[in-house]
Amino acid sequence: MLKNTFSHLTRIGPKREAALWRNAIFSWEDLLSALDTNNRFTRGIAPPVRQELKDSLAHHAARNARWFAGKLPPADTWRLFPDFQGSAAYLDIETTGLNEPGNPPDITTIALYDGNTIRWYVNGENLDDFKKDIRQYQLLITFNGKTFDVPVIESFFHIRMDQAHIDLRYVLKNLGYSGGLKACEQKLGICREDLDGVDGFFAVLLWDDYRRRKASKTLGTLLAYNIADAVNLERLMIMAFNQKISRLEHVSVDRLPEPVEPLLPFVPDMATIDRIKRQRFQTFRY
Repeated sequence: MLKNTFSHLTRIGPKREAALWRNAIFSWEDLLSALDTNNRFTRGIAPPVRQELKDSLAHHAARNARWFAGKLPPADTWRLFPDFQGSAAYLDIETTGLNEPGNPPDITTIALYDGNTIRWYVNGENLDDFKKDIRQYQLLITFNGKTFDVPVIESFFHIRMDQAHIDLRYVLKNLGYSGGLKACEQKLGICREDLDGVDGFFAVLLWDDYRRRKASKTLGTLLAYNIADAVNLERLMIMAFNQKISRLEHVSVDRLPEPVEPLLPFVPDMATIDRIKRQRFQTFRY
């Protein structure tokens, strides 16, 4: 899809891009050839485009996702996915909850999935390992990560995460799926089963409970929830991509296959969930 894309070029918007596709100019090489032959369908294209196409080919060969992310309109960043799927990190964090403005929360756990390997990080244990591990990925995929996960991570660790970034909150909203992550999952037929009803605030309660009790089942339940968030991002990304390409006219792009669900390292403890649900109800029923 990325090499079919022209929206990152000077003064080429959706209408001109569609016109190029309609006239069998489907790739960067096609457009370069059309410019060289003074094809009538390329008249009016800005002079810098020729160099931008050569730069595009060079950065694609160098696997530089960040360069494209800086050029693409925000609505088109989903097009990065197939070309950089092998260097993508599905990322989700849990925190101590919202604090006062200007006072970001502490990170409690982080789940990181790359389509093959699941990694998890726990405050007080191995949280600092995340800073090294995340550097190996070129593309971040989150839900609401541009306004929450990434800024919180950067503030907490005092680092800069400058990878290319696809925030599925905006991609899915553009497809008509609004609401939070769980709401979007439900609309797309993804079931949480034992974790149904567990949300971000519940994750805060799980961490508080773990800090008091030091119970491995409580931490395991929190990690099961956190990891489910990260793993489900892969399915959502592929579903969103396939829906996006189905809406394109004049250009044919192959659908991506459904991902293979990984073996999850933690399972939620239902007794813990039921206990905290009762405590939550008793605390907030008035």
